[in-house]
Amino acid sequence: MNDAVFLDTVGLLALWNRRDQWHAAAKSAFSALAKSRRRLITTSLIMLECGNAAARQPFRESLLALRKELLAGGDLLEPTPEDLEKAWTAYGLSEAAQAGIVDHVSFCIMRREGLTDAFSNDHHFRAAGFVTLF
Repeated sequence: MNDAVFLDTVGLLALWNRRDQWHAAAKSAFSALAKSRRRLITTSLIMLECGNAAARQPFRESLLALRKELLAGGDLLEPTPEDLEKAWTAYGLSEAAQAGIVDHVSFCIMRREGLTDAFSNDHHFRAAGFVTLF
């Protein structure tokens, strides 16, 4: 089992966007993560989703800084062809409460890396058997 935490789009956007309904919970959860010094991991797909959402937002620079930090630490993962195939299969079966394809890719990578915790409150992660941190 890996003690690292997977950073999900829902969690990151809630952290950065002060108007998000989950901002306070995300900020508190992220503060606890920072204190625990747990490794943070995500994928290029999550960064792309965040990039789309942050395109016209004041937290655009926060995304760029996080991406740079994750790249430097080797914590920005790319899905393998096997991850993508498994994700499309799960997507086709409507697994994890009919989660979207990026979530299914995230689940495959979390399983491959032995991760259990997601910085998110997305119910799809819980439906897939993961722990959400807020």
